Amino acid sequence: MDPSPRSILITGCSSGIGLATARACRAAGWRVFASARRAEDVARLAAEGFEALALDLDDSDSIGEAVASVLASTGGRLDALFNNGGYGQPGAVEDLPRAAWREQFESNLFGPAELIAAVLPAMRHQGHGRILFNSSVLGYTALPLRAAYNASKFALEGLVDTLRLELAGSGIEAVLIEPGPIASRFRANSLAALRRHVDTDAGPHVAAYRRMIERLAKADAAVRFTLPAEAVAAAVLQALSSGVPRTRYPVTLPAKLFRVLNRLLPDRLLDRLKRSNA
Repeated sequence: MDPSPRSILITGCSSGIGLATARACRAAGWRVFASARRAEDVARLAAEGFEALALDLDDSDSIGEAVASVLASTGGRLDALFNNGGYGQPGAVEDLPRAAWREQFESNLFGPAELIAAVLPAMRHQGHGRILFNSSVLGYTALPLRAAYNASKFALEGLVDTLRLELAGSGIEAVLIEPGPIASRFRANSLAALRRHVDTDAGPHVAAYRRMIERLAKADAAVRFTLPAEAVAAAVLQALSSGVPRTRYPVTLPAKLFRVLNRLLPDRLLDRLKRSNA
């Protein structure tokens, strides 16, 4: 039996879900390669004792160099990948410039897809692997004023469903983690993205943007149903340790509830429900 610990590469470990998952995997005995985009975050991860490396999902060279570094350190082996990096771009369809759509899809879809292609040869060679994706409740139920984020996560779910079919019989599993509200820097980063790309003082959605800004500025504890990032880390560990993992792991009450409501309610009724809670 191979005595070396199982290895996992995790993206977006600067804070929140990525950092909590890196810590949980290390505590469970995994060899964790924790990556982040900014040099100061990589240094902080290294100071915490992780095998830390730079990985920017918007940069093909960065992806290639990170994967090459990991495989060089492990002798060509990688047991798991957790595609966690990304962010949420708020804004209505009519208010988002093309640049905002490009940035959102580069981070949330194109980068993860390129990273998958980079690690799959090693996983196919070893005959096993787990590729996990941090999706969202908004990957299967859309909410207003989140057009680019909804679309990127719906696209990610389609990518993973396709990947699961293509990996059949390979020993490699593709799994979706689908959180609802989680305590992290997600809201703060979303608020910054909103201000960067959208004029919230013009157009038909001014009042709705005002309410959105108030929600995004709230502390995590003030937002209903919010769970700590460790709740997602627990789902990741479950997906990694299961002999046959589920294809999807919803996390938080809203994520589980909307899975049911999507099956039971007609679209028009579900639309009214979502508008009333947006």
